[in-house]
Amino acid sequence: MNSHIERINQSIAPQKALIVKHPLYAQIRTLKHVRVFMQHHVYAVWDFMSLLKSLQQNLTCTTTPWLPKGNTETRFLINEIVAGEESDVDMNGSRKSHFEMYLDAMEQAGADTTLIHRLIASIRKGLPVNNALEELTMPASVKEFVQFTFRQIEENKPHVLSAIFTFGREDLIPNMFMALVNDLNQRFPEKIAAFKYYLDRHIEVDGDHHSHLALQMTAELCGNDENKWAEAEKASMEALRLRNNLWSGVLEEIMQVAVVL
Repeated sequence: MNSHIERINQSIAPQKALIVKHPLYAQIRTLKHVRVFMQHHVYAVWDFMSLLKSLQQNLTCTTTPWLPKGNTETRFLINEIVAGEESDVDMNGSRKSHFEMYLDAMEQAGADTTLIHRLIASIRKGLPVNNALEELTMPASVKEFVQFTFRQIEENKPHVLSAIFTFGREDLIPNMFMALVNDLNQRFPEKIAAFKYYLDRHIEVDGDHHSHLALQMTAELCGNDENKWAEAEKASMEALRLRNNLWSGVLEEIMQVAVVL
């Protein structure tokens, strides 16, 4: 393995451990708790797609007239990842992006999709992402997570975007969370089946094949430039820190739900 990648993996290991061992998972016990989780997590699923498309715009030609652009290897890597994320197959065999699959899962589970639909509608009308976020009442942990992603997109450093995609956006789903989802699916298949399918698909595609492609892409973009590798490491650490904060925001709301119950 590339020595720079090994260094980043060692550097981010403690932060990844915090996410895997986060107390959130032990508190998710009911269908209502899963809905709260999804209502926070959907924004990470959405801005992941924006991160991905920003990379594609940087590394390939997405305008006309078409002209050869970028390294042919990274061009292939990003196009393959985009195809899988933007046009995967849902549990019914229909082509959908992972974000659209997640929305379907939320609706099946009875999670509230009002705010995410409002955000998308505002952006469709041309409102900048930060302004659209400010219009919504949402947890600070969600807002900070999305704002960080779009700051990186605006700064437009492909090697940083690739590093966040590769190291900072891995969901690190622990076995205990998957066991809970499997149990809920057995009890409420009409509510959880789409969410279980999304998670299974995510682990199968994103956690295996795409992760290898992303590592290769980051190595290509950073090359032998020590400054690029340092920026990649710093951004990955911050992305993971904000993911941990996102999970803490979910936990805080779940505990409030528990008190109400």
